[in-house]
Amino acid sequence: MVNHNYQHESSGCGLVGIISTTGKKMSGEQVLRAVAVLHERGNGLGGGFAAYGIYPKYRDFFAFHLLMDTAESKTAVEAYLQEHFIVEHGEAIPTRNPSERYPQYSSGRNLEEILPEITPPAIWRYFCKPKRPEYSTDGLTDEDYVVQGVMHINENIDGAFVISSGRNMGVFKGVGYPEDLGHFFKLEEYEAYTWTGHARFPTNSQGWWGGAHPFTLLDWAVIHNGEISSYGINKRYLEMYGYKCTLMTDTEVVTYMLDLLIRKHGLPTEVALRAVAAPFWKDVDRMSEEERKLNEALRMVYGSALLNGPFAIIFTHSRGMVGLNDRIKLRPLVAACKGDMVYMSSEECGIREICPNPKRVWNPRAGHPVIARLEDGVK
Repeated sequence: MVNHNYQHESSGCGLVGIISTTGKKMSGEQVLRAVAVLHERGNGLGGGFAAYGIYPKYRDFFAFHLLMDTAESKTAVEAYLQEHFIVEHGEAIPTRNPSERYPQYSSGRNLEEILPEITPPAIWRYFCKPKRPEYSTDGLTDEDYVVQGVMHINENIDGAFVISSGRNMGVFKGVGYPEDLGHFFKLEEYEAYTWTGHARFPTNSQGWWGGAHPFTLLDWAVIHNGEISSYGINKRYLEMYGYKCTLMTDTEVVTYMLDLLIRKHGLPTEVALRAVAAPFWKDVDRMSEEERKLNEALRMVYGSALLNGPFAIIFTHSRGMVGLNDRIKLRPLVAACKGDMVYMSSEECGIREICPNPKRVWNPRAGHPVIARLEDGVK
């Protein structure tokens, strides 16, 4: 019998995003139920989640989530963090015993059955602040300092990878189906105002713990369905600004590009998205003079930031969630809303599993983002 789950599927990978714009907290069971419906969009080689608002006790600290393959990796990471950061607290991220059975929304197997040949790495979290003089003269912000630390660990410490580094948020990911990994990480015990979930179907890169989605930097977290065919030029462009692409998956450049354009260069989100998913020249020619000049300038300045290839992405940050297709819409993306809730998914069924009667459901236009923001005053 043919195992269809491992055949090439050009529109594979499942995406789910949920946000309460009023900052209302939701259990992780919501995103687990939604992503379980998209089971057939993955093949068991990667799954993961991003959650915002889960560490109120340490909200002022950067929460480093790390995968570490060996005891030597862990020793090197902790030595680096102690030298460069004030480490308020560190601990293993709680997980379930692999032999435990999973609930109904999972595939019904245990981790030993799902991953018989894979031993999970050590998975730890550290709550840190940069260790710097009060009046530093290096010109770096705390965020710049954290980015440097992430790049150093990923590039120079063998077997260690930072999977998230934002404040009051965290990423939980690995090799397996997302609903099973969510149970493994006890996601139902966390409460967050924004959740994303990803079912991976890798087509041109390997399935490994660090290569699962989301990809993150600071509080940016990106989940992606598709292929970034401009990866090479995007990577070289980012390296000019000190970013290091070490995780062997094209989605990494999307995360770093957003950090560069929005945080470092100060572009409004809508303008940054025009740079990465720029309209065709034939469409630019039909725009008003003001719009045409803006888009021409973006293409001239940020030509190397353009993301080519088929993609649908959902990216999140501490103040909101954005969904975006490529400029031809070669990958599916559906959005919905009801009350203070905004939902995005690869398929409508992923939304209706947790919101049976949304007020509005729509298919975003190619290259036109859906942007949901926390209301002013929500902390």
